[in-house]
Amino acid sequence: MSITRRVFLRNGALAVVGTTAVPSFLARAAFGAADPGTRSKRLVVIFQRGAADGLNIVVPHGEPAYYAMRPTINIPKKSVLDLDGFFGLHPAMASFQPLWKQNHLAIVHAAGSPDPTRSHFDAQDFMESGTPGLKVTDDGWLNRALRDLPSNSALHDSPQSPFRAIALGPSLPRILSGQEPAVAVNNLNDFSVGGKNPSAAPISNTFEAMYDHSVDTVLHGTGEETFDAVKMLKSADPSKYTPAPNANYPKGRFGDSLKQLAQIIKANLGVQVAFADIGGWDHHVNEGNTEGQIANVLGDFSQSIAAFWNDLGDLAEDTVVVTMSEFGRTARENGNRGTDHGHANVMFVLGGPVRGGKVYGRWPGLDRSQLYEGRDLALTTDFRMVLSEVVSRYLGNKDLKTVFPGFEGQPEQFVKLLG
Repeated sequence: MSITRRVFLRNGALAVVGTTAVPSFLARAAFGAADPGTRSKRLVVIFQRGAADGLNIVVPHGEPAYYAMRPTINIPKKSVLDLDGFFGLHPAMASFQPLWKQNHLAIVHAAGSPDPTRSHFDAQDFMESGTPGLKVTDDGWLNRALRDLPSNSALHDSPQSPFRAIALGPSLPRILSGQEPAVAVNNLNDFSVGGKNPSAAPISNTFEAMYDHSVDTVLHGTGEETFDAVKMLKSADPSKYTPAPNANYPKGRFGDSLKQLAQIIKANLGVQVAFADIGGWDHHVNEGNTEGQIANVLGDFSQSIAAFWNDLGDLAEDTVVVTMSEFGRTARENGNRGTDHGHANVMFVLGGPVRGGKVYGRWPGLDRSQLYEGRDLALTTDFRMVLSEVVSRYLGNKDLKTVFPGFEGQPEQFVKLLG
């Protein structure tokens, strides 16, 4: 199937005009978008690097011990954006309120990795590999989730899109490393062809090297299509992309990443899984409360995600976004008006099929006898249980023993946050 004159991709995000040939994966996307039976499903994973303070993000304002342990950095009840009478959002996250009220946003509290490490490096590695406590895993769970995954393609005998698995950043992250082809995009404006331009972003070399050195049959043989796709992105002039009117991305790396991801998704380039991250969560000193460090990064985090959701328009109904961080913070504030490395945390799950408007997971309490090692929020939901439900029930990969080897969670134990 080919188009020789003009292809307008869904929602007008990219218009490819006057091309002599269109890569087959673009043709599949353009024709598949018109067929409701071939609607794509996408999973976007966002990592909050640095160990976010879940207790000041989704505040247990109905828990007296919370205020007793955080005399200077607590979020006052009058400032909390109440959710259900017990939990509430930090006031900097007002952009999440509409998503909650529309039942698109769900929260899983006291969630995270069961491994007790307080090392940023190890904890992030475990959550990206999907094998807590095991350092020898050589690939990431999001890459493994692509194996045996139902194709987004309308024409299943055609090559997969080179944009099937994408990370927004200068290099491929741990979570997407593995046998399945994946690409990192740092900046669409620098996404170039040739690999010999010294001024080009590192991603161009990474992208081309994937084809030059790959022996994987999924990617092998699609080099011309890959480079045609890059040329199309360049000719579309990504710098002139205009988000939807109600998509107000904040300035900065994270907002720019999600804006570029929305552009690629709206262009129907076959994205199935995507990854982005945001740093700035390691608040040992002067964390702040309604204002300060945590308020600033939470505003960037929530506004960027809300803008991304609004920018997708009707495509948001076929998208699920999951957030996670390597571990939480101590329940008590420290002597520097900050928090130290903790244990359990909070996860957000946003999407069309999500049963939102609810805080999931068993709340363990913050009395001293209920704390993990007498200092941290205790873990009641393994992060792999949340991800397993999304991977199997939404994306359709039932082989969870491959995606999360060694994990004994069963479908009947799912949080049941998907409709």
